[in-house]
Amino acid sequence: MAATKDYGAAAALAVFHESRTGVRGLVESSATKVPPVFLTAATPSPQSPGTTAFAIPVVDLSLPRSDTVALVRAASRSCGFFHVINHGVPAGVVDSAVSAARAFHEQPRAARSSLYSLEPVGAVAYSTIPNAPEQGAPPLPWRDTLRVRFGPGEAPDLDCLPAACRDALKEYQRSLTEFGKEMAGLLSEALGVGTERLEQAMQVEGWLMVCHYYPPCPEPARVVGSLEHTDPSLFTVLAQDGVGGLQVRRDDGNGGGGEWVDVAPVTGALLVNIGDVLKVVSNDELKSVEHRVVIKSTQDARVSIALFFNPAKRDKSDLFGPLPELVTAEKPARYRSFTVQEFMSSRREHGHSRSSIEQFKVSSSQ
Repeated sequence: MAATKDYGAAAALAVFHESRTGVRGLVESSATKVPPVFLTAATPSPQSPGTTAFAIPVVDLSLPRSDTVALVRAASRSCGFFHVINHGVPAGVVDSAVSAARAFHEQPRAARSSLYSLEPVGAVAYSTIPNAPEQGAPPLPWRDTLRVRFGPGEAPDLDCLPAACRDALKEYQRSLTEFGKEMAGLLSEALGVGTERLEQAMQVEGWLMVCHYYPPCPEPARVVGSLEHTDPSLFTVLAQDGVGGLQVRRDDGNGGGGEWVDVAPVTGALLVNIGDVLKVVSNDELKSVEHRVVIKSTQDARVSIALFFNPAKRDKSDLFGPLPELVTAEKPARYRSFTVQEFMSSRREHGHSRSSIEQFKVSSSQ
């Protein structure tokens, strides 16, 4: 019976992906029930009672440098997430990019279906990306994603994107590149290793952008926007609209899971979170925190744009592990070194819903 059920789920997934219209296509077809491939037995509740008192830290880049570094250090060690205000990226650039991402996902299905691909081929791909490494394993997230790569190498061919969307996303990536370099410097100072240390060690670049679209759902309590996960990046910069739905797992201080808390959108702010690679490089000084998205609306679609900043040094000889300056007799290296290719292969094996850095941990008995 289990095999029959698995076969049925795989067949349903195949039919869904063959439609090439994503979750948005279900909304366009006026679906009133959520298809089984999206249902999960452990669906998080959109409601988060008792969590409203918790506030994600705010970092103001207009403050004196020493104050800003202190705020970044405290937030990165305690929460792993922080809002950044007075960041220098024009509000119009951010708003235009979010509007462009929405416009892409809401264009006629025939226009977007030509880009539908589960594999990240080329510079642009659009799909409903499965949560698990096995594409036949439900549940699917209630979310469509436009992936745009801006490197490495020559400028990518983005002509397949509508002109308005293409220009707005390119301008956003250009503006965020400068912000990302500034953030890398602040994080480097927060670790006490000098402003340029992270840049020198790995050459920080924001080449991968994902534009997520979470359609309104007729049964929001029965689906997930994304399962709990940590990011496979140095750090991630997120722009989001005002719909909400992002949650982070708050550390209970005892090694347990902790409660889920809402990350309320802050007008004009960019949201930064520490990724697994920086957690490793910092030798566990900084936190890479689990987060997820729950669907909160039957009427409004949520749009967000994540730009992942990662090492551009990707040769087989480029190894990343705890910075030597952060390794002491009292705190030996917590992780072995690895290449970007090794890390990303591990991530693909484990899937979106899990962190894969545990396998790089150094045994305490060694």
